[in-house]
Amino acid sequence: MMKNYTPNFKSTLALLLFSAFFVSSCKNSSEENSEEKETGKMEYPAEWMYNQRAYPNNYINKEAYKEAIAQSKQILANRAPEAAGEWTFIGPLNTGGRVTDVAIAPDNDDHLYVATATGGIFRSYDGGTNWTSIFDEVTKPSIGDIAIAPSNAQRIYAGTGEANGSATDGAYFGDGIYRSDDAGDTWTNVGLPESNHIGRIVVDPTNPDRVFAAATGELYGKNVERGIYRTTNGGTNWEKVLFVTDSTAAIDVAMNVANTNIIYAAMWERTRKPWQRDYGGVTSTIHRSMDGGTTWTELGVSNGLPAPNAQTGRIGIAVSESDPSTVYARFTTNEITNEFNGLYKSTDNGDNWTLVTSAGALSGIDANFGWYFGNVRVNPTNSSEVYIVGFDIAKSTNSGSSWNTLNGMHVDHHALDFSRTNSSFMLAGNDGGAYISNNGGNSWTHFENLPITQFYNIEVDYQHPERLYGGTQDNNTIRTLTGSANDWNSIIGGDGFHVNVDPIDNSFVYAESQYGNLRRSTNGGSSFQNGTNGISGSDRVNWNTPVILSPFNPEMMFYGSNKLYTSSRAVSWTAISPDLTDGLHPSGSLAFGTLTAIAASYNNLDVIYTGSDDGNVNVTFDGGTTWTDVSAGLPDQYITSIAMVPSDDMIAYVTVSGFKYLDYTPRVFKTTDGGQNWTDISSNLPNIPVNDIITYPAENILFVATDLNVWYSKDDGANWTILGNNLPFTVIMDLKFHEPTKTLYAGTFGRGMHSYDVSDILNVGENELASDSIKIYPNPATSEFTISQNLSAEGTVQLYDISGKKIKNLFSGNFGTNKNITVKTNGIAAGIYLVKVNSGKQSVTKKLVINK
Repeated sequence: MMKNYTPNFKSTLALLLFSAFFVSSCKNSSEENSEEKETGKMEYPAEWMYNQRAYPNNYINKEAYKEAIAQSKQILANRAPEAAGEWTFIGPLNTGGRVTDVAIAPDNDDHLYVATATGGIFRSYDGGTNWTSIFDEVTKPSIGDIAIAPSNAQRIYAGTGEANGSATDGAYFGDGIYRSDDAGDTWTNVGLPESNHIGRIVVDPTNPDRVFAAATGELYGKNVERGIYRTTNGGTNWEKVLFVTDSTAAIDVAMNVANTNIIYAAMWERTRKPWQRDYGGVTSTIHRSMDGGTTWTELGVSNGLPAPNAQTGRIGIAVSESDPSTVYARFTTNEITNEFNGLYKSTDNGDNWTLVTSAGALSGIDANFGWYFGNVRVNPTNSSEVYIVGFDIAKSTNSGSSWNTLNGMHVDHHALDFSRTNSSFMLAGNDGGAYISNNGGNSWTHFENLPITQFYNIEVDYQHPERLYGGTQDNNTIRTLTGSANDWNSIIGGDGFHVNVDPIDNSFVYAESQYGNLRRSTNGGSSFQNGTNGISGSDRVNWNTPVILSPFNPEMMFYGSNKLYTSSRAVSWTAISPDLTDGLHPSGSLAFGTLTAIAASYNNLDVIYTGSDDGNVNVTFDGGTTWTDVSAGLPDQYITSIAMVPSDDMIAYVTVSGFKYLDYTPRVFKTTDGGQNWTDISSNLPNIPVNDIITYPAENILFVATDLNVWYSKDDGANWTILGNNLPFTVIMDLKFHEPTKTLYAGTFGRGMHSYDVSDILNVGENELASDSIKIYPNPATSEFTISQNLSAEGTVQLYDISGKKIKNLFSGNFGTNKNITVKTNGIAAGIYLVKVNSGKQSVTKKLVINK
């Protein structure tokens, strides 16, 4: 049955043309052309993440998130610590992720703060040598802005909800402003719960209780809670002092530090739907208050600024601290792309403005998505030294007459701060993490110790599980060959998504960038070639296009556009299905009406299930000759994952993401008859998106990745609980299970990759010892480790490498008189090992990590 859509068609043409460009450029392209495309200058951050959660009603239930947080915290607080194990952070540390704001304490250059898009806030007290996550308890991982009171470095304000206009913003909104009075140790929500996204916070330099905040409001909708807010009592009360329209965001606010009654506000008219972006309008203007925010005047053409225009987009403003009458404003134009449209300067507190940099002088500084950037900064000791913060950072030392691009950093810049004691010391933040410069930006050092990478998908090499892979937001497809946290490297460019390593012959590696741009490697990932031959350029493909290897025969692969394709090792693809979606979206966008999930049989090449972004599940039992729509009984929501049971092709699980207005929304479904009937097994799972599911069918054990933690069930979904005690409250996008080591890997969207030894949970069979009867400590070990056990019979202990090869015998004798067996690691190389304890016909295997 077709779904009903009610889109607004305004400004869809540009998105349609963009989607058509992107789809066609992904197919059958040469390696040379693909590398050019991956610079990022022609790529928009996608709608995918929001659409997953908001389809079909353009609605995300905020109360459901609040209830899920409360439920999760209660579970963790009420169980004994020993009732669950600990997750291990795997990495990466050297890759980074999107940083939305940074701050240097006004009284100590060693005190640094980094705020992220979906990873919370990190603090360093030693100049970045070590970092501590200080916002996890708040459980709002998306940060729009952070501001330290200039007169009291202990007072910090954090505005939740990134405001940069990307689809991630809409999926991960905030709930207002938080205040800390102890430099970030503890936080209190101090209001503006419906602000959704905070563009900027400015604190009076002489009064830490007097604060102005720019609230952008809902991204995918209109609301009256947007505008400029003022508090004079540290957030106890807020007053909305500037409001324009319910679709006009306040994106920036700045203050004259010499006369704090002079306030500037940048307003930005913007509306967005998953299929429409309109980021410009006549209300995109600068307003000024001369009386501390009580009254405001719009500054415009009479002052020397551009006249109100339907194409005017995001505006950024900055006031010089050394000469507070000097103000800079950067403009953008084009309601879709917000391209740079000049830098203006005033030397009389905004009464008169002069164009100091034309649009052409910095052409491309905002690429073609200026709504993602939009900041301008001034050196606090030199009013002529100004910075345009965009796709690149440009620096001028002569008030905008000439410019130099600052090199040595990742692109896509969002944040820049200066030391108040040494203005040559700078802290910057972009999509690649955080950087410092000690020489005014001439060179930069990347912090390679922040766990903030945003994974879309992950992979584990079956033969060499220390080789870990992942597709990341704006940081390519990356991997480590050692399992270390600090040696991850890019193997293909672009945003990274599905990665597949052949479990039998790992010289075959497959990786993709956005919109299904698949690559294939025949040399273990050292080099890649195009892997989309045969995929029709007219197909619709998802931002995160599903690609899997057949578990029956990993040489055979499946690729989902709006149709399903099959191939032998991605040499050439053949379609084996008709359109398995509801067809072209009414907006015309080629990014919708796509397959999102594929599951294939462990027993043959005939049985395959597919799921789509418009709520369809289809199955074939004859290798694609005929297909059956088995969506009846499932909600009309975004299908995020499908898993099959190895022992029975008729048993499958489906997870969904979207919200409905009802209090209870099923998230996980099971069929035992090939999709003819579906049973809701969500049970006590929180009412939030489920992004992935892993089955361990022999014992009806299930693992799911959600927007808040990893959950598991040992009774086929009758009851669920949180796995582990210490995983950050952030979005879990993908799970992978390595059977030989009984290790579950979780890819988070903002806090890197983590692993968990699930051998205790999976301890099955009469021929196994009780897993909890064996303890190994310390683990990881360095010079020695101890095997503690409560057995009484004769037995042996053996050490195996991760591939199953026996390394040495560790013990042989009576366990009853050797309760604690200590082993020196001399002669054993650093790495991951398996310790197997044998007693009679029973055995148990434990994982051991040795660090040297």
